[in-house]
Amino acid sequence: MKDLPHKSAKYYTPTGGLPAQSQIMTDRAVLKDAYAVIPKGVMTDIVTSYLPNWVGARFWVIARPLTGFAETFSHYIAEVAPNGGSETPDTDPTAQTVLFVVDGVLELTFGGETHTLSSGGYAYLPPKCQWKLRNTTDQNVSFHWIRKRYQAVDGVDAPSAFVTSDQDVPPTEMPDTNGTWATTRFVDPTDLRHDMHVTIVTFQPGGSIPFAETHVMEHGLYVLQGKAVYHLNQDWVEVEAGDYMWLRAFCPQACVAAGPEPFRYLLYKDVNRHMSFDLGGAK
Repeated sequence: MKDLPHKSAKYYTPTGGLPAQSQIMTDRAVLKDAYAVIPKGVMTDIVTSYLPNWVGARFWVIARPLTGFAETFSHYIAEVAPNGGSETPDTDPTAQTVLFVVDGVLELTFGGETHTLSSGGYAYLPPKCQWKLRNTTDQNVSFHWIRKRYQAVDGVDAPSAFVTSDQDVPPTEMPDTNGTWATTRFVDPTDLRHDMHVTIVTFQPGGSIPFAETHVMEHGLYVLQGKAVYHLNQDWVEVEAGDYMWLRAFCPQACVAAGPEPFRYLLYKDVNRHMSFDLGGAK
């Protein structure tokens, strides 16, 4: 597979607020047995959460482990005000983290070093990693925070923390697609230290997944840019920048990119581990 030249990126950023009282209630939000669609219009002020040990921060929780649905991960969208942040962001020592910045600039400190991440910045933080985050600018910073309980394996080391960016990792063309479908992989898929992948998938207008993918991996798909028609189980739904799709294992999926610009989404999936025989996820 060849590397594609990187193009300048843009990312949708939720801003909260409330709709006008005159707005009708009908929208595209849906929760079914196999999938959920959370459209951007429902990410208002009144559905945000606040977390312990954070200052000047609020979070849209768009996925959490749910018995009988998707059980391996949580996904937040964070908004941190100037001078906000946390010295102890996560209270769960088993949790590993991916951060992806969509707007603004933050300072991330781990291992005695401070890294500045701006729009497109990506960080992986393993379990038991001591990290802290601060917004030292005079503008809000928004980022995605994906968490998964790490599944340790005897003889396999835990991954190391690292930072990179969407701009620094060229997307890789999927086979036989002439560049219309590509994936930006921030870790080597064959690196068995990692039990989750968070990538960016890009379709050029007219590009498609031309078959109904049906597989064991759970998914969270946040649309960063563009729009598409997405096939979920037996339904076709329209999605656009700012929408979120949440899929349980084995939910059939396919898509066709529409509109004049690339269709891009941030994708979570669980990988590289045996299936647990304990109902409710790996122990």
